[in-house]
Amino acid sequence: MSGGMRDGMSGRVRLGTGIGWRPEIAEAVERMPGVDWVEVVAENVCPGHIAPPLLRLRERGVNVVPHGVGLGLGGAERPDPARLAALAERAEALGSPLVSEHIAFVRAGGALTASQRLEAGHLLPVPRTRDALDVLCENVRIAQDALPVPLALENIAALIGWPGEEMTEGRFLSELVERTGVRLLIDVANLYTNQVNRGEDASAALDELPVEAIAYVHVAGGATRDGVWHDSHGHPVPQPVLDILADLASRVTPPGVLLERDENFPAQAELERELDTLRAAVSRDRLLATAGPSAGVPAGRRPGVTSKRPSGDTTRRPPSTVTTGRPSGAPLALATGPAWRPVQGTAPAAVPATAATRDVPDAPDAPAQASDAARQRVALRQASLLSALVAGTPPPEGFDGQRLRVQSRALTAKRASVVAKVAPELPEILGAEYRSAFLAYARNRPLTAGHRRDALAFAEHLLRARKPRSPRARRELVRWWLERSGPAPLTGRPLARLARTARYALLRR
Repeated sequence: MSGGMRDGMSGRVRLGTGIGWRPEIAEAVERMPGVDWVEVVAENVCPGHIAPPLLRLRERGVNVVPHGVGLGLGGAERPDPARLAALAERAEALGSPLVSEHIAFVRAGGALTASQRLEAGHLLPVPRTRDALDVLCENVRIAQDALPVPLALENIAALIGWPGEEMTEGRFLSELVERTGVRLLIDVANLYTNQVNRGEDASAALDELPVEAIAYVHVAGGATRDGVWHDSHGHPVPQPVLDILADLASRVTPPGVLLERDENFPAQAELERELDTLRAAVSRDRLLATAGPSAGVPAGRRPGVTSKRPSGDTTRRPPSTVTTGRPSGAPLALATGPAWRPVQGTAPAAVPATAATRDVPDAPDAPAQASDAARQRVALRQASLLSALVAGTPPPEGFDGQRLRVQSRALTAKRASVVAKVAPELPEILGAEYRSAFLAYARNRPLTAGHRRDALAFAEHLLRARKPRSPRARRELVRWWLERSGPAPLTGRPLARLARTARYALLRR
């Protein structure tokens, strides 16, 4: 199996142009010419039962990269060993050259705060503070030790910002790379989202990034809703996002570029056109960067890319000056080899043995671990924010209440959509009532145990309330709940059927 072309100097895998693999477009992706690689949501892959279309892509030599969404490396707790083991297993099952995750937290509460454990069901931003960076760096090191291939981390989009932040996003990412050797997955659509919603200049963020650490790039579309820009992954890529991609490509040739689409899937021909647009944006600016100022183009800036710096700020660092705390022009630790610490004996065949045995040297000034006090401070802040978003508690001091309400509505809407995907029978049974009924249920019932358990709890809530009104729909909902609320299927198990019937009788009391 192919592990992808590797850059001899940096050890980075040259991925090419790819697309996010989803079951809805699996056949189209197989037929599309010029797809060099695909990315798949790691939690949706079952190592023992990989979808045949994915297997066929692997047999053709197409790289498959698992993209995790559930680790929560920016959370206050250390990474869950079981989740790390699952991500490693998927990387090995797919013969992947690397894996990726997010710089985000997805759950809060629990032992560190002596409060109810809450799930966001979404990626939430970490505060750009020293405490949060210390916690993140230790969590990343733990993840690197557990994974058999390099790890790349993605910058996320956010509707809200933390009060009292101590660093820009560029500086935060630069220090993360210096201290851990981790690679970066730069999502240019997320940079655009933060530029629109939070006034953070995307070009200035690129100025501060260690672009040589980029493993690959995400590109996606979005839409305006509730007065803010949502990175929906359900719309065509807009020109401003392409401009940011071009700006990045004028600074460095990205090893890989990937189109994300999660819903409202267009025809195959339209997806192919979008991929062609991404290739053109990267190729054109590679030529412009090579030509430089002599071609009438300022180095590091694509024509038409406008800065959104606050009025009066006219300073601009050249792209070669990265604010990372190292001497200008000094290489990052990852420039001499892959940026990960492998588990002994776990390197897949896709990774050369000589590369798989090299460790990344620790940065001399990096603390070995975050202090317990720092973890607790981060835990309290994150739990307070998440509780306001999903449990209706008062907004923490310093946050924009209106933005929190928009974010809260977005989390609930996404939760309804995910439950509809993991339990598609529910919207089929309830019809047009599904969404309003779920939103009413979720208003004061935060997510605590995953979306499949959430679907069962929602059905139970409806049954307790003697809903739905339609007798036929209610009978179908009872049947669905009885079949899924126990550990074993009903067919051929009279005792299981009897036990669940008894539970339903108790439920009606």
